[in-house]
Amino acid sequence: MKAVGTRTGAAATQAEDIARPPQPAEPVARLPEEWQDKLERLGEPPYRARQLFQWIHARGVYDPLGMSNLGRGLRELLVEEGVRPPATVVEVRRAGDGTRKIVYGLADGARVEGVLIPMTDDEEIDDSEDGAGAREADPLRLERRATLCVSTQYGCAVRCAFCASGRSGLLRGLRADEIEAQVLLARTQLDPGERLRNLVFMGMGEPLQNYDPTARALRLLMHPDGLGMSPRRITVSTVGVVPAMRRLGQDFAGKVGLALSLHAPDDATRARLVPINARYPIADLMRALRDYPLPKRRRITIEYTVIDAVNDSPAQARALAELLRPIPVKINLIAMNPVEGSPLGPPPRERVERFREILADAGYSCFLRTPRGDDVAAACGQLALRGRGEGTSGE
Repeated sequence: MKAVGTRTGAAATQAEDIARPPQPAEPVARLPEEWQDKLERLGEPPYRARQLFQWIHARGVYDPLGMSNLGRGLRELLVEEGVRPPATVVEVRRAGDGTRKIVYGLADGARVEGVLIPMTDDEEIDDSEDGAGAREADPLRLERRATLCVSTQYGCAVRCAFCASGRSGLLRGLRADEIEAQVLLARTQLDPGERLRNLVFMGMGEPLQNYDPTARALRLLMHPDGLGMSPRRITVSTVGVVPAMRRLGQDFAGKVGLALSLHAPDDATRARLVPINARYPIADLMRALRDYPLPKRRRITIEYTVIDAVNDSPAQARALAELLRPIPVKINLIAMNPVEGSPLGPPPRERVERFREILADAGYSCFLRTPRGDDVAAACGQLALRGRGEGTSGE
C-alpha cells in the first residue's frame, strides 16, 4: 500500500509540474512565489518577494540598489543574481499623428520595435463587449488613452507576403522579461495626461511560436502586484498556430483576447499570403475559433489586410462573411501599408469601402483602420529587423 501511495504522490506532483508555467532562466521574469522560494533560502521573510516584485513590475525599477525598502545585503545579492534591465529605449520616432515608434535595445545587440498609438474617438466606440454603462463608468475615459503594440520575436519565421518583419527571417524569440520590459519602458514615453490602456501582441514575430515566454509575460503583466493589466485589455494576435491557440484558450480561460490574421477566405489565396496556411488550413482555423472558450459578450478579432487585386473583390467579401457566420467575431480591415521591395499594395479606397459595406450588410461589426505612424514606418506590417547590421524596412 505504501508503494502505491508513493506512485500516486509522484503522479500528482508530475501533474502539478505540467500545469505550472516553466521556470524562467532570467530572474526578472520570476513570479512572486518563485522569488519567495529563492529569498526564503537566503533567510529573508516571505513578504520580501512581494516587495521585490512590486519594485520591478509595478514601478519599473530594475536596479536593486534603488529598491530602498530592501536591506543593503539583499540588494547586493540581487545584483549578483542578475537583476538588471532586460531592455532600454534607444530611439523614439514620433509620427505626425502622435504615434511613437519605440526602438528597444537588448543586451545582445538586437533591436526590436514597438508602437505606442494614441486612441482616437472612432477606435473607442466598440464597447459592446464591456456591457451597458461601461462608457460612463470608466474613469479612464476622462484621460487620453494609448495602445501599445508589443513584439515577441526578433524577426519572424512566418514570412507573410505583406509584412516587413519576416523579410530577414527569425533570429530568436524574445524572453519573457524582454517582452514585458517593452510595456514598462513604453510608460515612460506617454504624453502628459495619457494613459496606457490596451496591449496588442501584434508587433514583430508570431507570439504563439514563442508560446512559453509570451504566456509568462502575460502573467507578469496581469499580476495584481505588478501592472495588474486586465486580460480584457490584452489581445494576442496569431497567423493561426492551431495547437497554441488551443493552449492559450485553456491557460487563460479565454479571457485574453484572440486575434486571427486571416487575410483571405480561401486556402489558395491565403497560402499565397501566409505560407503557414499549408500546415494549418482554414478549416482547422475555423474549428479552433469555434472551440475557443470565449466569455460572454466577448468576440474574436479577425484581421484582414486588404491587398489590391489579391483579396479585395466583392466575391471574396461575401465568401468571408459566409466563412465566419457561426463564430462571434469582429473584423478589422487594414489597407496594406507600403513595404519596401514588395510588389503588393493597397486597393483604391472605394474598393476597400465596398468590401467593408458587404461585411457590414451581412451583420458584422467591421472597422476600417486608418494607417497610424506610416510616416515613421510604424504602421501595421512595417516593423522590421534592426541591429546586428540590419536596416529597417520603409526608412
